[in-house]
Amino acid sequence: MSKDGSNVTDNVDAVGGPVAHIPVMLNEVLASLSPTSGETHLDGTFGAGGYTSAILGKGANVIAIDRDPDAIEIGQALVAKSEGKLSLVHGRFSNLDDIALEASSEKLDGVVLDIGVSSMQLDQAERGFSFQKDGPLDMRMAQSGVSAADVVNNADHSTLTRVIGILGEEKKASRISRAIIDARLSQTFTSTLQLATLIEKTIGRRPTDRIHPATRSFQGFRIFVNQELQELCDALLAAENALKPGGRLVVVTFHSLEDRIVKKFFADRTGGSGGSRHLPEITIAKPNFSQIKRGAVTASKEECEINPRSRSAKLRWGVRSDVAPRKKDLSIFGLPNLKLMES
Repeated sequence: MSKDGSNVTDNVDAVGGPVAHIPVMLNEVLASLSPTSGETHLDGTFGAGGYTSAILGKGANVIAIDRDPDAIEIGQALVAKSEGKLSLVHGRFSNLDDIALEASSEKLDGVVLDIGVSSMQLDQAERGFSFQKDGPLDMRMAQSGVSAADVVNNADHSTLTRVIGILGEEKKASRISRAIIDARLSQTFTSTLQLATLIEKTIGRRPTDRIHPATRSFQGFRIFVNQELQELCDALLAAENALKPGGRLVVVTFHSLEDRIVKKFFADRTGGSGGSRHLPEITIAKPNFSQIKRGAVTASKEECEINPRSRSAKLRWGVRSDVAPRKKDLSIFGLPNLKLMES
């Protein structure tokens, strides 16, 4: 499986290396990004290198970023085969404008972001992202800082409820939080299976349930530990800084929290702020992006049949205008006020 849930293949990439996977909506991403020879594109979520390899195959140069040191190590083989066309950087895509500036003096022709956890992280029990295999309760993409175990064992009821309810979109968040607090009086949570078992016992599991009862809670803890929504917001603003006029920003998301953020960003950056005929006239900001296609692009029926996870994927993209980047303002996103505790 790929970082976006696609099947492993035996394809060979354009620079002679093996392709471990084909990412979700690869054709749609390439059509939206439209990379050509001589351009420079940035892949903010390198993962196993699926998008990067495809962009290289179109003749473009790539700056790729990943915060997971394992991805950087594995990606060195592709760097070696790229003949200088790939720069792979260990960092956060929230800083992609600074990273791009260090790697290239030119503005970018394109930025692609594939949001979410990678298959390499999910498949390794020791990373603690999944309860399919028992492992330490970790979930840290960067392998440093506050872990899921730190949050589960130390956060108060209100914080746990908000993490599980808002970020995990779990309706029974309060019950789960109370059960965690009661249980940790006599035991410290150390493993994924330990937490998943408690959640299942707390809210039950019916034969008709399509997902495990712990799925949403694990999503909430993972997003919180890695500050994924904040990172995404910062990355969108950084892409606005880094793209040249005519450059393209392409974002693939897999759940509603992420998609709403991307949708709000493009709505704000393509239409400015509207006014009311009952209020004093205001100046409407000139658009920083245009959208050739409004709304989200979804995976084809054929792809959804091959890869079930692609059913939830949504792609949104826009073209950068020549208007100067706006000042950083995260208020447009309406992020929940959930600050990560100190490690």
